[in-house]
Amino acid sequence: MRRFPPGMAGGAHHRPLLCRSCRIGVAWRMTSAPPLPLLPARVHEACGAAAMTFAAIACACTPGLLLWIREAWLPEMLNPSGLSGILDPARLMLARTRDQTDTLAVAEEALRDGAIAFVVADITRPLGLREGRRLQLAAQAGRTTGLCLIPEGMGSNAAETRWSCQPAFDPKGGADSTLMRWELIKNKKGISGVWHVRWDAQAHRLDVVSPVGSQPGAAPMPE
Repeated sequence: MRRFPPGMAGGAHHRPLLCRSCRIGVAWRMTSAPPLPLLPARVHEACGAAAMTFAAIACACTPGLLLWIREAWLPEMLNPSGLSGILDPARLMLARTRDQTDTLAVAEEALRDGAIAFVVADITRPLGLREGRRLQLAAQAGRTTGLCLIPEGMGSNAAETRWSCQPAFDPKGGADSTLMRWELIKNKKGISGVWHVRWDAQAHRLDVVSPVGSQPGAAPMPE
């Protein structure tokens, strides 16, 4: 496991990237740590079973107020107190909308206004190019970071980056393991990459770990 506590770079060729709103320390190198915080003034996308955890960690890396937009009919309720192991619930505001049209309208207004530092929008149907471009223009105008949580295959070509976030098997983690596999499957300004990460709630830190197949004593990965 590779850990990057605040103020410590991972080596001579690593550049530390420290989060001011939380005590995350990661190194900016594709083979070492995912690029967090997300590029500001742009809208990104995430999909997969661990996308909500990715969104919470991305929020924690951004100082300032946070807004999470979800349609009111969705069965899962978002409880800010349940995210207290990742971010300060007092920073998070929730908006419940009637449908995706309302979600996009609220997201666009919040991105453009600039008073909110990070906007998360739960998307329930395919996001068109025109809709994606409107969100990007709003984010640029307000210098606000946006993240759309999308169903698989329903993103917009206008997205700055797209992440596939899935839980990962952890033979040592137990039932409540937070081990995840983050894959950057689209990146307009760089290369793609895959990281196995675990959120350390006690240390308030994102740990980058070796995949199970490459850990000491693990069985060889199949060809």
